[in-house]
Amino acid sequence: MTAVPGRRPAAAEPAIAGQRADEDLRALFGRSIAVFASLTGPAHVVETANPAFFAAIGEERARTGVALAELMPELSGQGFIALLDEVYRTGEPYTGHDVRVVLGTDPHAREAFFDFTYEPRRDANGAVSGIRVIGVETTQVKHAQRLMAEHRGLLEQIARQAPLTEVLDGMARCIENLAPQEVIVSVLLADPDGRHLRHGAAPSLPDFYNQAIDGIATGEGVGSCGTAAYRREPVIVTDIATDPFWDDFRELADRAGLAACWSTPILARDGGLLGTFAMYHRTPRVPQDTDLALAGVFADTAALAIERHHIEQEKAAAEARAKAAHDELARAVQAEQQLRAEAEQRAAAAAELADRMRAAAAAQATTPHPEHCQLGGRAGCTEPAEIKIADSWGDAAWGCTAHVEEALINVRSVFIASEELGGLAAYLNR
Repeated sequence: MTAVPGRRPAAAEPAIAGQRADEDLRALFGRSIAVFASLTGPAHVVETANPAFFAAIGEERARTGVALAELMPELSGQGFIALLDEVYRTGEPYTGHDVRVVLGTDPHAREAFFDFTYEPRRDANGAVSGIRVIGVETTQVKHAQRLMAEHRGLLEQIARQAPLTEVLDGMARCIENLAPQEVIVSVLLADPDGRHLRHGAAPSLPDFYNQAIDGIATGEGVGSCGTAAYRREPVIVTDIATDPFWDDFRELADRAGLAACWSTPILARDGGLLGTFAMYHRTPRVPQDTDLALAGVFADTAALAIERHHIEQEKAAAEARAKAAHDELARAVQAEQQLRAEAEQRAAAAAELADRMRAAAAAQATTPHPEHCQLGGRAGCTEPAEIKIADSWGDAAWGCTAHVEEALINVRSVFIASEELGGLAAYLNR
């Protein structure tokens, strides 16, 4: 058959039409955030793709004419090449939602999520000649959903008054899981005077490091955290090995394998210092917007947890003070009652003594005795002698009421004697 000048062979026209369709699709998706790639043959050679596709897999791999398994070898172990083989073999399209894929290899691997479709391409005879990949990366949506879920969980912990260490430890692990690149989180708590920082939570830092920085001072140039606490503003150290803020801690950080540290002060609603929130990295790094956003969100969450903890502490202390005051009042009332009872007993005893003295005076009034009190000492006493007293040695004397009472109180073993009852018998039978 002779070809007509100016026209392509009929068999070639469908193929050309297919290429034009792919070019149109690439143009359609060219400025879109949706990823698009056209793969050819059973080897799934990348024939064409839009910028979003290459941005997703890494600009350093922006090549065409290469089999997808060669361009992205990590996909083979995750089942995606096998899925392409199945679509190519059966001609049935495949759609996935929120499918997890690890792009790249260590240390540059990243977790991503996609909604995508594998759509078979057919030639003029209806046979599958390739596959079109169309999808949208949902990584940010997925991470946002996880972030909101984790954040909601932390707020619920705070609301039910979970221990502060439990909340902060959970928050640190949450951020370490959410961050797109490896990050180590630490929370330090400010002393009441704001001059020192104490360990709060750092589940992924070694114990020797946490112990060493527990109690560091707040001040200009005291690492990232001490400086952030002193300045009341974020401090970003991208390379610990060269930053002067870390002169006193550089060897410690090197032992812990830390190369960068971004610290954000945790502030109360009144501006007071509550602590610091730090993100460490194993390699020197400049923070991205997502890193700073995570730090801001969780620094505020930490502030809420710490303030709630302080409120509960103050409440418990107030309750303890109230209980102590109540107990002290109860003890005072009990002591007052006891003193009152003792006073009443002493008053009763004094009244009984007075009655006995009056009775003795009346009984001895008719008994011959000295006219004046014999108990006045060298100064003498001119009061009439009314009562006779004696002691265990057999000494006896007469005295006035006042001196008799004084003798009974101050002289050992003195008692009121009654001549009618034979002296000591009067005391024994009182």
